[in-house]
Amino acid sequence: MPTRPYVIWPNKRLRTAADPVDAITNEIRTIWNDMIETMDAMPGVGLAAPQIGVMLRLAVVDASDERGQAVRLANPEILHASTEMRDHEEASPNLPGVYAKITRPRAVTVRFLNETNEIEERDFVGLWATSVQHQIDHLEGRMYFDRLSKMKRDMVLKRARKRAGK
Repeated sequence: MPTRPYVIWPNKRLRTAADPVDAITNEIRTIWNDMIETMDAMPGVGLAAPQIGVMLRLAVVDASDERGQAVRLANPEILHASTEMRDHEEASPNLPGVYAKITRPRAVTVRFLNETNEIEERDFVGLWATSVQHQIDHLEGRMYFDRLSKMKRDMVLKRARKRAGK
C-alpha cells in the first residue's frame, strides 16, 4: 500500500466539500488502505480523502496507542455532540509546521457507512472524537484554523507562509 502526497494549502480542494460515497467498493477499500498508510507515515491520528486530493467523503481515524485500530468512515455525520468541551492542539499536513489549540466537544456520536457497506453509529471520546470532528471538517471544505478568531487564524496563516518562505 503506497502513501499518497498531501495537497498543500491553499489548494482549492481543501476548501471544497467532498462528494458522497454511494457504496463501498474495492476501489474505496484501496483508497482507505492508502489513507491509513499515509496517516501512519505522518504520523497522525486521522486523515480525510480531500487531504490527498481524493474528493470523496472518506476518512480514517486511529487514535489508539498501539496503532492498527483504524476506523474507516464513509459519509460520516455527527448525530450528537457532548456539551463538555475539550482543548487539543491540532495541525494538518496540508499546512505543515503550524498548529493551534482548538476547542471541540469531548464526545460525539457519528453515523457512517463502514467497510462492510453497513450504516454504523459509533461513539467517539477524547482524541478519537477530536480527530473524527477534524476529518469531518475537511470533508466539508473546512480547516482547523477556521474555528479560530480572525486574529488567531491570521497569525497561524502568517506563520505558515513564513515557514514556506512566502
